[in-house]
Amino acid sequence: MALFNAWSDVRCPVIGMIHLPPLPGSPRAAGSIVEVTSAALADAEALAAGGVDGVMIENFGDVPFYPDCVPPQTVAAMTAVAVEVRRQFGGPIGINVLRNDAIGALAVALAARADFIRVNILAGTRSTDQGLITGSAHELMRWRRYLGAGAVQVLADIDVKHSAALTPIPLADAVAETVFRAGADGLIVSGSGTGRAVNTDDLQAVQAAAAGVPIFLGSGVTEGNVSGQTRWADGIIVGTALKRDGQVLAPVDAQRVAGMVQAVRRATQ
Repeated sequence: MALFNAWSDVRCPVIGMIHLPPLPGSPRAAGSIVEVTSAALADAEALAAGGVDGVMIENFGDVPFYPDCVPPQTVAAMTAVAVEVRRQFGGPIGINVLRNDAIGALAVALAARADFIRVNILAGTRSTDQGLITGSAHELMRWRRYLGAGAVQVLADIDVKHSAALTPIPLADAVAETVFRAGADGLIVSGSGTGRAVNTDDLQAVQAAAAGVPIFLGSGVTEGNVSGQTRWADGIIVGTALKRDGQVLAPVDAQRVAGMVQAVRRATQ
C-alpha cells in the first residue's frame, strides 16, 4: 500500500501541510520570495521536529485562485520554495497548485525533485467557487510520460471539498473513473471544506471501491477523531490541526504536530 520506500514500515503516514503565504503577484502578496521561503522552511522544520512522514507545499495564500493554469511567476515561486524545502526535509514532498493546475504542479515537482502532487479534480467536471473546473487527466498523464516523470505519484481527490458535482454519481463510480480511467496513484477523501471532518460513510464507500489503491484523509483530522478516521484510510493529510491555536493561517506548532503523530501511531498500532 505504501507509495514510497520511506513509508514501507509506516501503517498510516502523516503528511503535514506547508501553506504558503501569498506569493509575489497574487492579490494579497505582502512579502518577498525570501520571506515566503523563510516561512515555509520554518513550517517544514516544525513538521519535521514533530515527526511527520511527509510534507505538502500549497499556494494556500493566493486567493482568489485561478481555476486551472496559474501564471509563470507562481510556478517559479513555488519551485524556488520547494527546492529549499527539499534540501531541508528528508521525507517525501508533495506539491499542490491551487485550484487545479495539475501540469504546473508536475513541473514544480520535477524541477524540485518532489515525490507527488495533489490534483483536486483529475476527472469529471465540478462546480466550484472558481467556476466550472474540468479534470485534465488526459493532458497530465501524457506530460508525465513525455517528461519521464513517472516517479511523481498523483494523489487525486474524490468529491473534493469546496465543490459540487454537476451530475452526482455514486462514489464507487467516481473512484473507478479516477483510478482506472484517469490513472490516479492514490485517492484523497475530504470533508466539505477546509478543516471539516470526512464523512465516515463516504470514506468507507471509497475504501470499498478503491481495490487496494491508497486512500488519504484530506481534511478535518484532529487528535480527537483520528482513531475512528484512520480505520478506513492509509494515510492522513493535515494542516489546520497542526497550526498554532488551530488557526489555519498561523505557523505550524511542533508540539501540536508531535501530539497528532503520536495519536495516529497509537490508533494504528
